[in-house]
Amino acid sequence: MKTNKISDHIILILGALFMLAPIWLIFASSTHHPNTILTDGLQMTMGDNLVGIYSEAWNNSLGFSDAVTAKSMIMNSMIMGLGFAIGKILIAIVAAYALVYFRLPYATAWFWLIFVTLLLPLEVRIIPSYEIVAKMGMLNSYSGLIFPLIASATATFFFRQFFKTIPDELMEAAQLDNAGPIRFLVDIVLPLSKTMMAAIFIIMFVDGWNQYLWPIMMTTDESYNTIVMGIKQILNNISESSLPRYDYAFAMVILAMLPPILVVVIFQRWFVKGLVESEK
Repeated sequence: MKTNKISDHIILILGALFMLAPIWLIFASSTHHPNTILTDGLQMTMGDNLVGIYSEAWNNSLGFSDAVTAKSMIMNSMIMGLGFAIGKILIAIVAAYALVYFRLPYATAWFWLIFVTLLLPLEVRIIPSYEIVAKMGMLNSYSGLIFPLIASATATFFFRQFFKTIPDELMEAAQLDNAGPIRFLVDIVLPLSKTMMAAIFIIMFVDGWNQYLWPIMMTTDESYNTIVMGIKQILNNISESSLPRYDYAFAMVILAMLPPILVVVIFQRWFVKGLVESEK
């Protein structure tokens, strides 16, 4: 038994090292002069420009026309990630609550109609979506980045399945106390759904944070660039430069990873409970 535990820990440690090795290479290389990276490749050891390069990436504009820095792009990505997560959760809760607790005609058919939209990726509907957003005058705006994509069949599915596990006795007790649908939702259903909301929040935040195709279609103003768009543009500019700024690009990559990692670390316990447990 003890041998099995040791082997399990060895496998887990090796797996963690395998996953972390590329991140460490990028982080360590970002602290070296671009000449070192260009001649010697990626570096395993730390350089002497840690503070300088991350300060430059955070505050200075490199390869952009306006005052676009990592700080502004991360702020745009944060707005988009939070907008995605909060908007999708709110709409999914309302939709799932209506499907489960209201006697809607053909409720099951409506649910499967919503669920089938999972088979339609963004690339399939992006042209009609762009046309609608353009006609509504929402290009180059946060509303155009967020609102057209906040309906989520995935979140609706998870909340519907969770609401169906809530005992009917709770609803009957609420009815005896003359609690209406809104009070039942706010006082009973939402408190029971905290762990599920945390799990969905992480998934949707990361989804919004990593969006690339939608923002690049919806915006032409660099002030709305997200960090993912910025990294792509910097990598495109590297090949055109006499001295490729790999250190700057690597620093941007590391900065782009920090907020999603922080969100996962904060909500990790709730995320696991929301996926594997039912909190009643």
